[in-house]
Amino acid sequence: MRPAPSRPGHSDRSFYLLAAVGGVVLLLGLWAAHLMETAGHVITGMNNHVVWGMPHVFAIFLVVAASGVLNVASIGTVFGEAIYKPRAPLSGVLCIALLAGGLMVLMLDLGRPERVVIAATHLNLTSVFAWNMPLYSGMFALVIVYLWTLLERRFNRYSRPVGIAVFVWRLVLTTGTGSIFAFLVARDAWGSALLGPLFVVLSFGWGLAVFYLAQAGLYAWHGITIAAPAQQRINRLLGVFVAASLYLVAAHHLTGLYFARQSGFETFLLRDGGVYTLLFWGGFVLVGGVVPLVLIFARGFGRPGHTLLASVLVIAGAFAELYAFIIGGQAWPLILFPGAKVSSTFMDGAIIPYAPSLPEVLLGLGGVGAAFLIALVGVRVLGLVPVDAPAADSPAPAAATTPHAAQGR
Repeated sequence: MRPAPSRPGHSDRSFYLLAAVGGVVLLLGLWAAHLMETAGHVITGMNNHVVWGMPHVFAIFLVVAASGVLNVASIGTVFGEAIYKPRAPLSGVLCIALLAGGLMVLMLDLGRPERVVIAATHLNLTSVFAWNMPLYSGMFALVIVYLWTLLERRFNRYSRPVGIAVFVWRLVLTTGTGSIFAFLVARDAWGSALLGPLFVVLSFGWGLAVFYLAQAGLYAWHGITIAAPAQQRINRLLGVFVAASLYLVAAHHLTGLYFARQSGFETFLLRDGGVYTLLFWGGFVLVGGVVPLVLIFARGFGRPGHTLLASVLVIAGAFAELYAFIIGGQAWPLILFPGAKVSSTFMDGAIIPYAPSLPEVLLGLGGVGAAFLIALVGVRVLGLVPVDAPAADSPAPAAATTPHAAQGR
């Protein structure tokens, strides 16, 4: 990496201000977790049917985006694309930050986070949930080694084999995340073999959108602009990932419509589901898919500001899709006796209402705050500002004036 220009004094003030904001959001999330732990889930919108609420929407997004954001490093290291190589260390730090934030929300939402030690030391290999324990911990270890090979010149020759290992590992990890839902065959909304590859493809677009926002923030912080070739490549790649996500989601729902067992839920989500239908068509398809594709590929668009807006919309669409998928999948009643109508005081056979409470939202935001704080400190300590090599006819940028800038090790 080459040194990045900076603004004397401005960098320190910005860092401490941003760190304070991230710390406050994290503390609010921890307070919400404590409140739910002491008062119980009665203060949330969750119930006996909807047991994975808004915190799981945040957690799944952070975990899936953590895998996808590392795709930037894989393109540079594994596939040899030079434009992406300066961005590999930043994508590694973002991966660790997002994964840590997502797992924090998961453990605090499920309750008794200290019992994770039991889950780690007594693996039940017949449970898909247990599979994710070594997958997540292995991801942390591999990415740390990967960053070491990228930042330490003596070990640069190992970056490609380690990068290949990380690439394969994160594909398995994201497939495992999708398989959590795919193996829950009791839920008509899920139970599909397509969910594994679907989550992999979704991670590409969501992770790249997060990366672009982080990179844009760093560039604004240091007063530099992205090189035109890099902007064009990332812009087009984001468009390809968004289009692929729309295609796989469409294939998943068309498959559900084909099978009689799942057609009831598909009709509910795609037509009669109220807020879930609105979030799917208006949130994911329109806001998170069609509009970003216009901003990326339409004539007169495709500039950095348009890509930045497209990234924000892709992330908004991701939350809409996960809410409709996770919450809507639980709101749809379980089919206890196929072919028979079931009703009781426990709302069997009825659409289950759910509205997220403030503590749930704060806990989810706490995970975002944790990821933001980890990424901010990591970038500050390691100086991971990706700077592209100048064109042959362009002057080199000024040398860095901050000890935290990348030193080209």
